Amino acid sequence: MQESGVAVQRFYVADTASEALEAAKRLNAKEIVLKAQILAGGRGKGVFDSGLKGGVHLTKDPAVVGELANKMLGFNLTTKQTPKDGVKVKTVMVAEALDISRETYFAILMDRSCNGPVMVGSPQGGMDIEEVAASTPELIFKEVIDIFEGVQDDQALRMATNLGFKGPLQKQAADQIKRLYDLFLKVDATQVEVNPLGETPEGQVVCFDAKINFDDNAEFRQKAVFAMDDMTESDPTEMQAAKWDLKYIGLDGNIACFVNGAGLAMATCDIIDLHGGKPANFLDLGGGVQERQVYEAFKLLTADPKVEAILVNIFGGIVNCAIIANGITKACRELELKVPLVVRLEGEKMLSVHMHTLADLAFLTLLATAVLDLTFMLTGGCLH
Repeated sequence: MQESGVAVQRFYVADTASEALEAAKRLNAKEIVLKAQILAGGRGKGVFDSGLKGGVHLTKDPAVVGELANKMLGFNLTTKQTPKDGVKVKTVMVAEALDISRETYFAILMDRSCNGPVMVGSPQGGMDIEEVAASTPELIFKEVIDIFEGVQDDQALRMATNLGFKGPLQKQAADQIKRLYDLFLKVDATQVEVNPLGETPEGQVVCFDAKINFDDNAEFRQKAVFAMDDMTESDPTEMQAAKWDLKYIGLDGNIACFVNGAGLAMATCDIIDLHGGKPANFLDLGGGVQERQVYEAFKLLTADPKVEAILVNIFGGIVNCAIIANGITKACRELELKVPLVVRLEGEKMLSVHMHTLADLAFLTLLATAVLDLTFMLTGGCLH
């Protein structure tokens, strides 16, 4: 944001207490804010396993920055958005603290219904925007951006006015809005959310906190951005799944789901839950899946100690069922599957499986009857 001319606080990032102390001295500010850097919200109300309460602290004494950093770095911070054991803090931000006289909310995001980017703003910043939208929808303002023309001067000024900026601050806010849109395009963002976009008693419009989402499909031209991704905070299973272009999210149930298509995957999780079961994961194979990906997906599922059964639910539209079946037989042979497996394949080339052994033939029989098995299981035996 700083590189794009967006007004932010002066800051440094440190990964040792001595670096944090030196950064505080270099800032030479009246007041300093120290923030633990983790990929989770609610840091201010979080708790460290060092005993320190709060992942965000204010102080006017640079020496205190070093003491606080000592209790943050290397310790786990637990917030309402982290796992139960928290996330280890490896870096802290040391920034100049600025007073905020008024807070607003501003965001630019991609909106499918508008076929492009939209600006969303509210004079009620610094709080949950969903709550504002629910309780006072009249305080939510939208401006559709022409993707070819960009943010126009009158649009930026109108949004600044709706955010409640007045006098010289109005033009300053409009300029920040245009700079944020330039950033949005520059980094291939799908969302740039600033909360709060505030004004200071000295008459400055400053971006005090922000969240940016990036388009995964733009990774090839945003290498510098994606290189900053801290994979140490990501789930190892999800990282392994991503290597094979599989969409995996771990859940807390015991029935593993092996499905193609995000919609069908969600529906499969729902129907398991509807009938009293609990899904162990969300797994979307995608449309271009190959046998090796099927095999790797089974390795992921069987490595989860919570899994007590695997449900395969494939609709062969753009996915060839023969590829899925061959991948499953390979996995069953090589991974020595120990848990029950229920399979439903329906669609293209359902029975075009290369059979080399009697085991393959037996498994093909399972595939041919799996639709009835699954229907019988999920309808409680009421077959029609």
